[in-house]
Parts: sequence; structure tokens; C-alpha cells
Amino acid sequence: MKSTRKGLRDGDLFKDTYERLNCADCEQVLKKQNDPDEVFSVRVCPECEATYKELR
Repeated sequence: MKSTRKGLRDGDLFKDTYERLNCADCEQVLKKQNDPDEVFSVRVCPECEATYKELR
């Protein structure tokens, strides 16, 4: 699982005009999964199910 910063740098993710994170392959907005016990959120693409870790 990559971090969202590394995904942006590698070109796997991009931000749209509203600053939402989008998957570069299928151009879907990433959904957020929060676990209250963790320091990070998990971002998941709804179509290709790629996962990225995002620090809160």
C-alpha cells in the first residue's frame, strides 16, 4: 500500500479542480475509510480497488 503523496509523485493519482484525489487509471474519486485507532486513513478506488494510505 503506497502513501497518497507517493501516488501523486508517481502519477498514480491526481487532484481535480476541487482538490479531490482521483485514480489515474480509471479516473474515479477515491473513497475514504477511517479507522479511529489508526493515525492514517485508507483511500480506496471504487472501480479498480487500489489502496493508498493518507496521514490525518
